[in-house]
Amino acid sequence: MTSQTETPNHHPKSSSANASPVLVQVTNLRKSYDNGERWVLDGISLDVHQGETVAIIGTSGCGKSTLLRVLAGLEDYQEGEVKLNSPDFTLVFQYSALFDSLTVYENVAFSLLEPPDDPERRKAFKRLPDDDIAKLVKEKLAMLGLEGIENQYPSELSGGMQKRVSFARGVMSNPNIIFYDEPTSGLDPVASNQLEDFITTLSEELNAASVVVTHTFSTLWRTAHRVVLLDKGKIHWQGTPQEMLKTNDPLTKAFTQAATALDDDDTA
Repeated sequence: MTSQTETPNHHPKSSSANASPVLVQVTNLRKSYDNGERWVLDGISLDVHQGETVAIIGTSGCGKSTLLRVLAGLEDYQEGEVKLNSPDFTLVFQYSALFDSLTVYENVAFSLLEPPDDPERRKAFKRLPDDDIAKLVKEKLAMLGLEGIENQYPSELSGGMQKRVSFARGVMSNPNIIFYDEPTSGLDPVASNQLEDFITTLSEELNAASVVVTHTFSTLWRTAHRVVLLDKGKIHWQGTPQEMLKTNDPLTKAFTQAATALDDDDTA
């Protein structure tokens, strides 16, 4: 249970990100679905450094999911610039998005078994020996406490286990940039804590730049070095999770109170 006076003990160590290279660079980004009648993203500028985890928060319709899709290259935009200073990135979806007809092993190993669609990345694709792929799959599943399920199908797993398999699949290539879309949505507190710990572990082990879209206070507190609050397509506030608890900004305070109350309800 989390609240403004009682926060989880676990929290990522302070990041030295400001001295690290910028891996995600967003400059004056503007995005509209109706030819500029309404800007879903309206002048977003944001840098994410190597080894840094940034949580993107805000109410429904504020633009946070759209921002993540633009960063991951799933949607285009009208103005500004998005630059990923590494070709090695991955997106972990809100829902597991596993292939039902494939086993856990085949799902996790998919990016190593099939050449990518992107022409440039396809040129560089080189299939590893089967033994090496099997070793990597086993290592990633073990990191998530999923030993011995390689031959099972997604339909045989709980929702939490499916999401952990999705995590394992997303990080098979040890990416430099990781985008997470509501990674703990719909999970019980125990499963949520496991995934939050895994996000932190990945950030530290891979020294990756991570962007986490979430509405869950526990997730931002346990994983993020920096929090960015969007409102009406703009960055309204940003700072550390500790600063978020202390700020006098009315909107940020209201969001924190609502998010912690929701976390309390989830653990009741």
